[in-house]
Amino acid sequence: MTAFNSPLNTWNQRFATEQYIFGEAPNAYLCSQVAHLQTGSALAVADGEGRNGVWLAEQGLRVEAFDFSENAVQKAHQLAQRRGQSVQWHCSDWQSFDWKVAHYNNVVGIFFQFATPAERKVLFAQMDASLKSGGTLIIQGYTAEQLSFNTGGPGKLDHMYDEAMIREAFVNYDIIDLKTYTTQIDEGSAHRGMSGLLGLTARKR
Repeated sequence: MTAFNSPLNTWNQRFATEQYIFGEAPNAYLCSQVAHLQTGSALAVADGEGRNGVWLAEQGLRVEAFDFSENAVQKAHQLAQRRGQSVQWHCSDWQSFDWKVAHYNNVVGIFFQFATPAERKVLFAQMDASLKSGGTLIIQGYTAEQLSFNTGGPGKLDHMYDEAMIREAFVNYDIIDLKTYTTQIDEGSAHRGMSGLLGLTARKR
């Protein structure tokens, strides 16, 4: 599992390879929720090497995505070009990103559990504020059960998700899908094996 003592250096080193360490295919949970995406725009939060942002663009959405690793964003640009897609990429951490209020029809966050509990509260609030009323929020993350699998994620209990936490953070949403489950994932070399997961799809009121 990844330690976050020096996050930017750690991730730039991990992304400094031609290999897409999380693969080029989109996240499976995200794909399973395609029917709930709204037309229009989407924001992909901490999108790494771009696999989910590019897929969202392939669904006909106008996509913005950010990540704080310049190496990741460079690879994301390359992936979009190879797939013939246009994505507005930003090299930014979440604190510095220009969170536009009520701007996006969809906000997607897939495996972005770098935030401490205090940071997570602010980050979730930013995601909420940037989503239009009627928009779709999709989140995929690890649960505490992931600590026993050791197949990805931050390896810190207080960074993990549970259903009660998610419901409390997004009380102004109608839940479409919220589940915790275990399954085998194969998302590049960094996310591979049995994993403890949470998936959320919700509509903002």
